[in-house]
Amino acid sequence: MATANKMAEIKIDIEELESLKKQATRRYVSDLLSLEIRKLETQLSKLHDDRINESAAALANNVITEKSDSKRYQIKLNGYGWDQSDKFVKVFVTLKNAQTLASENVYCNLTENSMELNVKDLDNKDYVLVINKLLNHVNVKASYWKQKTDMVVVFLSKSIPGTNWSHMTEIEKRFDENKANKFKTDNMDGKGPQDSLMGLMKNMYESGDDDMKRMIKKAWTEGQDKQASARSMDF
Repeated sequence: MATANKMAEIKIDIEELESLKKQATRRYVSDLLSLEIRKLETQLSKLHDDRINESAAALANNVITEKSDSKRYQIKLNGYGWDQSDKFVKVFVTLKNAQTLASENVYCNLTENSMELNVKDLDNKDYVLVINKLLNHVNVKASYWKQKTDMVVVFLSKSIPGTNWSHMTEIEKRFDENKANKFKTDNMDGKGPQDSLMGLMKNMYESGDDDMKRMIKKAWTEGQDKQASARSMDF
């Protein structure tokens, strides 16, 4: 802005000197005015070049900044802790040095049944935690978040204070309910312990992850080997 103002002033000076030159009747005076006009024109040209260089430097700096930003990569968080009071469900997200960030680098996008925590440029990384299908609705306007030492805490305001949340999300609640139903044995139907155990292992296998399935297969194989060994000893 200062350069632009100075250039405008020099242009006005040049115009006035040009006007005086036209009125001059003596050669010496006219030459002096011409010399001063050329000096001002040289200054104006230099200021113009400086302004172009400044703009180019600013553009280059922006490009460097954008390239630097582009090197940051996003980390999706899955782990968090949570607790509740009568009014809030508190979500605890552990992030080392979270307290050092500017407040605008830590923010939440909230809806009545979801939250998305964003932590930008922490040790050149961006972090995001998304929790969808909250168990109950939250009051978005009354919710907020705080940066603490090595942690961000999100305070989700309960739409109905005093409501107890058994789970954080609907999905977790359904999963636990389905798991409980699957793990019920058929013992109540008059089947023996062996049948109940078989049913339990089958349900665990069907609902388990890859590691669980490998463990069950291993246990089953070892059990079969032991039974075969026992039968051979009986003979």
